[in-house]
Amino acid sequence: MSYRLKTNYKKIIADTITPVSVYLKIRDRFPNSLLLESSDYHGSDNSFSYICCNPIASITVKDEKITQMYPEGNEKVTEITSESDIPEAIEAFGGIFKTEESDFKFINNGLFGYISYDAVRYFEDVEISQKPNKLDIPDVYYAVYQNIIAINHFNNEAYIFAHTYNKESNIEEIASLINVKNFASYSFESVGETTSNIDDETFKQNVAIAKKHCQRGDVFQLVLSKRFSQQFKGDEFNVYRALRSVNPSPYLFYFDYGDFKIFGSSPEAQLVVDEGIAEIHPIAGTFKRTGDDEKDAVLAKKLALDPKENSEHVMLVDLARNDLSRNGSHVNVERYREVQFYSHVIHLVSKVTGKKHESSSTMQVVADTFPAGTLSGAPKHMAMQLIEKYETINREFYGGAIGFMDFKGNFNHAIMIRTFLSKNHSLHWQAGAGLVTASNEESELQEVYNKLGALTKALKLAEEI
Repeated sequence: MSYRLKTNYKKIIADTITPVSVYLKIRDRFPNSLLLESSDYHGSDNSFSYICCNPIASITVKDEKITQMYPEGNEKVTEITSESDIPEAIEAFGGIFKTEESDFKFINNGLFGYISYDAVRYFEDVEISQKPNKLDIPDVYYAVYQNIIAINHFNNEAYIFAHTYNKESNIEEIASLINVKNFASYSFESVGETTSNIDDETFKQNVAIAKKHCQRGDVFQLVLSKRFSQQFKGDEFNVYRALRSVNPSPYLFYFDYGDFKIFGSSPEAQLVVDEGIAEIHPIAGTFKRTGDDEKDAVLAKKLALDPKENSEHVMLVDLARNDLSRNGSHVNVERYREVQFYSHVIHLVSKVTGKKHESSSTMQVVADTFPAGTLSGAPKHMAMQLIEKYETINREFYGGAIGFMDFKGNFNHAIMIRTFLSKNHSLHWQAGAGLVTASNEESELQEVYNKLGALTKALKLAEEI
């Protein structure tokens, strides 16, 4: 079975539009639309934002079933058994779509969606139990969209694509929506107090427990987290707008799935596969910024020399090398312990690359590098068992991956950190700390709050938009 999608496109001048304004114009006419942006416009190859609307096919993994929806409206449901190969199912689903060859160097079609942290049980021999207060979102969800609007910030152009299967192109309808001068916007308001699944004292007790596991040699590092929740009324897109303003990041995303939404400003790639080269960018080692550039420069030097932060980072670079070696060769650390400044924190960042084996599918590489070591710890398998033991809730979206994979297997996903999940008029967000023998309980708790500084600021700013 295969579907040949006919591709039409229209190029327009984009000097008066922004990704946010286009999304606001599109979303009421086409619910369940996505927005992907980057604030990292350093080169022409990384200067695109995407708005996707009109899902025409999807694959969902939920409640131990794989549900596939096809362009003509048919649905196929498969029970998941011990023999099921979820990475292969996702890869095969993407493989049924055929498109005309194009010279475009940017994404104009593919699978857009996410893999939750809890999906690791399909990739590794790790038990993930069903814990109380589950948010109940799919473990995996990817969709193919009829319409993709690609905005090139480098030269102020935009392309409107229509990928159709046995129907007429709707490019002119999309173009006329973009040309509308006005769009509806709504207010946002937090309701009540912010709550957490565990209090600060319990988190500090978890830090002490993690240190004992490290001292015993069970793990070298363990990432434990806590979740925050906030009820609200109004439009959570305002929170995204505030977040992209206060915390510009390489990955900015707003995925609307109707009864829930995932949006955030992630600094870290889960995995990038580009023309057969796989990349992981480990981020480990965190200091809080002061807001004073001179003081931050001194802090950056301290971070680069800090023994605890560096040992944590070295472990995760080694883990990335090992993960990429499972399906690749020529594994190389291209950048090592580079100091990078973000809006509220300073991080140590490296770049590890490898050449993917031709016999390995992209989704197999994803499965064998999932989740990011920076969100679990090392060795990864034991770290995940300890996370399962000590965290009181399912991580679900937190620590998963979100982005796109084109039909040729090129893949680019962010780790779902600095990320909100919205469901039933409640926002949920989460952060953790990489715990090692030398960790200090109070410092690690503070690191969680430092990482979430931008999110809490965005919640306040959203009420003023």
